[in-house]
Amino acid sequence: MTKRAVITGASSGIGEALARELSSRGWELALLARRADLLAKLSAELPRTVGIECDVRDAAAVRDAVRSGESQLGGPFDLAIANAGIGVPSFAFEFNVDDAEQMVRVNVLGMMYLFDAVVPSMIERRAGRFAGVASLAGHRGLPSSSVYSATKAAMQSFLEASRIELSPLHVGVTIINPGFVATPMTEKNKSMPFLWQAPRAAKYIADGLERGKAVIEFPLPMSILTRTLRFVPRALFDRMTVVYAKRKIDRSKLRR
Repeated sequence: MTKRAVITGASSGIGEALARELSSRGWELALLARRADLLAKLSAELPRTVGIECDVRDAAAVRDAVRSGESQLGGPFDLAIANAGIGVPSFAFEFNVDDAEQMVRVNVLGMMYLFDAVVPSMIERRAGRFAGVASLAGHRGLPSSSVYSATKAAMQSFLEASRIELSPLHVGVTIINPGFVATPMTEKNKSMPFLWQAPRAAKYIADGLERGKAVIEFPLPMSILTRTLRFVPRALFDRMTVVYAKRKIDRSKLRR
């Protein structure tokens, strides 16, 4: 039976690793990303794969890319993964509204634009799964990552509510919450506890998606820590995380 998936932000990092992993499992893929050169190279390496240049900040472009992928692969998508994301450190004492806007547009609206493009067909067919790559950082507001944490929390809330609403219609929704994964986006960080390599993360995610899991989180120690922090009293949380606000960032490696 043919299985088709569409992945945004597929030219590098978790998106690229997921494309390779799902392809190895027999999925036909439509890969969406802005960097056409990387996308073309990856698509050429994988069988039954098409690469479509697309900026997820543009709702019409996402809709057109999804229709193009369906046309080229010969049918609708069984799985859609909103993976495109950016993360730029955001310090309150030097707040940059342009960076904040871009994170909201890519992380939150980019996910919603893909949702808008694929979920109506899934509802009509009473089949399919939508997944969003959020983050363990969405469990609580983290100093120096206020906007990133906010966007990932917004993704989690949207996906959770959608999961409940779409379940009776036989459309699955999965929240993916990675911890630190070695990707171009995270290379700016000088300290990343419990770091996973992208291929390992992709295999774990693919396993969870194929089992129909509602939430996929990793690594376990970081998941336990961030979930526990949700119940830590405010005063204690403030004292525990104040040092994190001073974390070291390699600004030469920031990706916007």
